[in-house]
Amino acid sequence: MKPSTDGLAAREKSAFWDGLRASTPTIPGLFAWGVVTGMAMIQSGLSMWQALMMTFMVYAGSAQLAVLPLIAADAPATLIFLTALMVNLRFVIFSAVVGPHFSYLPWYKRIYYGYFNADVVMAFFPQRFPVHTLAKSAGKLGFYSGLATSNWSSWQAGSLLGLFMASQIPTTWGIGFAGTLALLTITVPLVINWAALTGVVVAGASAVLAMGLPYRLGLVLAMVLGIAAAMAVDHIKKGSTA
Repeated sequence: MKPSTDGLAAREKSAFWDGLRASTPTIPGLFAWGVVTGMAMIQSGLSMWQALMMTFMVYAGSAQLAVLPLIAADAPATLIFLTALMVNLRFVIFSAVVGPHFSYLPWYKRIYYGYFNADVVMAFFPQRFPVHTLAKSAGKLGFYSGLATSNWSSWQAGSLLGLFMASQIPTTWGIGFAGTLALLTITVPLVINWAALTGVVVAGASAVLAMGLPYRLGLVLAMVLGIAAAMAVDHIKKGSTA
């Protein structure tokens, strides 16, 4: 006997609120990180309309902060594009993990929900729906939507405040440090195995050692080395268990 439509809707609604509650601890940090990014966009010379388009269309704080110095320095468009691409490579992994759960959806809905895939979603969604639960089941879309709503709303609220208050918020408030803490609260739950831990350590060390590179290319280098290190450890681990 198939569950009723009302029953499925109720489960999705309940899962939506579960997603909101699960991601609630990340809201203050994400809000602060959004404020930092909003302020950086204005202080880098973008007009208000350019900054608004960037925050709503790009919706990727790390990539935005990575390319803003390049835009301000009038760097080549190719370099700006490659920098954003490298910083956002993690979303390819996120999509590979989360995407199969929603393969039954039409392509346009997958594109829509893909826009909201973010670090917070990746931190919590696989914990509730691991890889072995790929079969269509009630609650997945609701839980994902709850996480995405919380992440998007808190980020955009912070970004808009940063945009409109860029000249009024004093740097002595230490909002940048709060944004860093936000990233840590998101990153730590993702370090679930030796491959992830190795990637984090290598990327972090590389970013510190390469701070002197122009155009913040040290971040790109750190990304490449971190991904390579994580893949190497994962390959070695698979080989040892084969």
